[in-house]
Amino acid sequence: MLEWIQHGGGPVVNLDKLTYAGNMNNLVSCRHDPRHIFIRGDINDLEFLESTFLKYRPKAVVHFAAETHVDRSILKPGQFISTNVDGTFHLLEAALKYWGRLPTQGQEVFRYIHVSTDEVYGSLGPAEPPFTELSRYSPNSPYAASKAASDHLVRSYHSTYGLPVITTNCSNNYGPFQFPEKLIPLMIVNALAGKPLPIYGDGKNIRDWLYVLDHCEAVRTVLAKGNPGETYNIGSSNERSNIDVVRMLCWLLDELRPNAAIGSYSSLITFVKDRPGHDRRYAIDSGKIQRELNWAPRETFETGLRKTVLWYLEHHSWIQDVQSGSYRDWIEHNYGDRGVSCGA
Repeated sequence: MLEWIQHGGGPVVNLDKLTYAGNMNNLVSCRHDPRHIFIRGDINDLEFLESTFLKYRPKAVVHFAAETHVDRSILKPGQFISTNVDGTFHLLEAALKYWGRLPTQGQEVFRYIHVSTDEVYGSLGPAEPPFTELSRYSPNSPYAASKAASDHLVRSYHSTYGLPVITTNCSNNYGPFQFPEKLIPLMIVNALAGKPLPIYGDGKNIRDWLYVLDHCEAVRTVLAKGNPGETYNIGSSNERSNIDVVRMLCWLLDELRPNAAIGSYSSLITFVKDRPGHDRRYAIDSGKIQRELNWAPRETFETGLRKTVLWYLEHHSWIQDVQSGSYRDWIEHNYGDRGVSCGA
């Protein structure tokens, strides 16, 4: 949304429930911009959704709303079913009702963009080719299963009712404003605090890393040029193991924020008990969106990671604000049982 405003996009209604990772401070840059309308609301409230559609009459819906953290889905899968499956169903119902009342020209330009994940495809072996849009669904966590279910719902609303939907499945995002439960920001904030850097298992699980601003540009491209009923995989061919990512972070922090008391930040790396059902490898083939829509990522992993570390170093107050008591409780609960304390 920030990128949409920055790039001169038209008015946008930003609907957010503001759960634990929601942060109004993320919106400071557009607080007084008349193109940005913020509404606090729940996508499971169908009556509220229907009235919001009628009030603001959008030309498109971009559905980012989701519970996203795999570890949380293992502990409390019900929240993921509620938001990712039920919430998507209610948003589809409201969008379909609204779209059905539009004049023909309005129906033709309307788009519903459903933002999903590569995790719906399951895990790849070391020599297997990257996921394509035709890869078989094989989710292995409650989070991945909830997103897979939502993908199927979205597809069905196109094939059954004609709703002009487009699905995107992206690889692991990283960059500014990411809540520090995910790997990269968690490692940065822990390292700066001199706390352990917990790595699941042997640290050799591989992910394809996508800089968040590249993802934003891809979504804008799909909205502008994507074909209804299609799926586009969004990745940047940046496969890295978790342990290699953390070591790169440590090297960057050694350069940018040296700490004589710690020495090298890599000394804080601590291997902990793996999480259940931990997929070994993800990789995305983004050839379709590059060929058909002329999108390509701008950042390499090296340039994107450096920008990310610099952002967190320059926004210490943001980190302090999001590390509330509930955040500390969650980190201690998730990692304390694995034999390492990362709490305050």
